[in-house]
Amino acid sequence: MASSEEAGAPGVGRRERNHGLWIFVPWVILSLAADLVIWFIWYPHLPPGRMSDVAAGQQFDIAVLSLCAAPVILFIWIYGLYAIVVWRRRPGDDEDGPPLQGNSRVSVAWIVGTSALVLGLFGFGTYQLIVPNGAGGGQGPSPIWKPGTINLQVQAIGQQWVWTYRYPQFGGFETTQLVLPEGDQIQFNVTSLDVIHSFWAYQLGVKADANPGVNNVAFAKPTQLGTFIVRCSELCGLWHGAMFNSGRVVTPAAFVTWARHTEARLASVTKLLPPYALTYDPTVIKTLGPVLVKLGLTGAGGGWFGPQVPVQP
Repeated sequence: MASSEEAGAPGVGRRERNHGLWIFVPWVILSLAADLVIWFIWYPHLPPGRMSDVAAGQQFDIAVLSLCAAPVILFIWIYGLYAIVVWRRRPGDDEDGPPLQGNSRVSVAWIVGTSALVLGLFGFGTYQLIVPNGAGGGQGPSPIWKPGTINLQVQAIGQQWVWTYRYPQFGGFETTQLVLPEGDQIQFNVTSLDVIHSFWAYQLGVKADANPGVNNVAFAKPTQLGTFIVRCSELCGLWHGAMFNSGRVVTPAAFVTWARHTEARLASVTKLLPPYALTYDPTVIKTLGPVLVKLGLTGAGGGWFGPQVPVQP
C-alpha cells in the first residue's frame, strides 16, 4: 500500500504526454502545407524567372532547396515554441529536471533524417552542376559543358563604365545594344578592356567575370520575349553603380532584321575597329576613341566619358 507521501506526490497516477507526437503531427501538417505553397504559389515567381533555360534551371534549384529548407525551419520553430510553452519553468519550481541518459529512437531518427537530407542535396547539387548547364550560367575560360549547337555568339566587353557587344557572325560590328533571338542557343564571350568587371544578365541567369586578357564563356537560350537588365556586379571604379543597360529578346526574324540593318549602318566604322578576337589590347582600342564616340560607345577604351558621368575622372 502506497504511503500518504507517495499518493500525494506530483505526477503519480498521471500519464506523461507523448511529447514527440505533439511535436511531430503539427510539424508534418505545417511542412506539407508550406511545401505546397512553395511549389504551386511561390515557385513560379522565384528569381531569376524563366526568361532562359539557364534561368529556369536556377529557379528550379531554388525551389527544391526551399522545399528542403521549409520543414527544417518549421521543426526548429515548432520545437522551440513547444519547449517554451510546455517545458518552461513554473513559479516555485526550483528542482532539476529528470536525468536523461539518451534515447535510441531519437538518435536513429536524427542520424537517418539528417543523412538523407545532406546526401540527397549532395546528389542533386552534383547532378545540377554537371548535367544541365555545366557549372551554371558562367563557365569560365574552359567550360566543362557545352550545348550541342551554338546558334549565335555575342561578345560582351566591359570597360569603365559601359558594356558593349560585338556580333562576329554579322561582320563584327560593336554596339551598346544587346539584342538576342528567342529560342536560339547563345554563347557569350566575356572580356574586359581595363579592370575586372562582371557581366550579369540577371533575368537570363547569366553571370561571368569580365577580366582583361581572358575570355570567359557563358551559355543561355532565351525562351521568352521581353527586356532584361545587364549590370556590372564587380566593383570597378567610381561609376560602377551606373554601369548597366538593358537588353532585348526578340523573335528570330526581328533579330535578323536588326542585325543586318545594324551591320550595314555601322559598316564604315566597323572597318576601323580591331579585327574580332576573344581579347583585345586596350592600347589599340584607345586610338579609336573619336570613332567609338560617334557610335555611342561612351567609354569604350577611348578615354572619353559621356554626359551621363557628371564628374570627369
